[in-house]
Amino acid sequence: MTNIDTDKLKEVQAAIPHREPFLFVDEIVECDDKHIICKKKFTGEEDFFRGHYPGAPLVPGVLQCEAALQAGAILLTRIFDEEKMTGRMPVVAKIGEVRFKQMIRPGDVIFIEVKFREKMTGVYFLRAKVTKNDKTCVQFDFACALTDSIDGSGVK
Repeated sequence: MTNIDTDKLKEVQAAIPHREPFLFVDEIVECDDKHIICKKKFTGEEDFFRGHYPGAPLVPGVLQCEAALQAGAILLTRIFDEEKMTGRMPVVAKIGEVRFKQMIRPGDVIFIEVKFREKMTGVYFLRAKVTKNDKTCVQFDFACALTDSIDGSGVK
């Protein structure tokens, strides 16, 4: 992880359990109880680049989505804190309407924006958009539910 502010990374790691090599958020740029903007730089050193279009590497679409899901999880930890849901964590329940519009390559910096839409019967609905150079790379809607425990036993 090159040129990453360790204090900003610690803030991310305090909010979600993800760690290298499966952490796709470097820092929280802005956050309130309704939206979050996070940042990630793909250095080119990530192992997946070796096999995903060798010679013309791309960030896999599923990892672009994962970055947004992780940003959403960080946002939800703020909402959960307000609702005093200690000891539980969000898991993806649904992803829909995924639209890929721009490729992300080694060296690209992305901004990940997630907006809270609504909560219905214990399910949180959100909208994600990943951009680079102010152009949309991917956007989608998703829903998260809460696990009863950190080991993932049962979704509520």
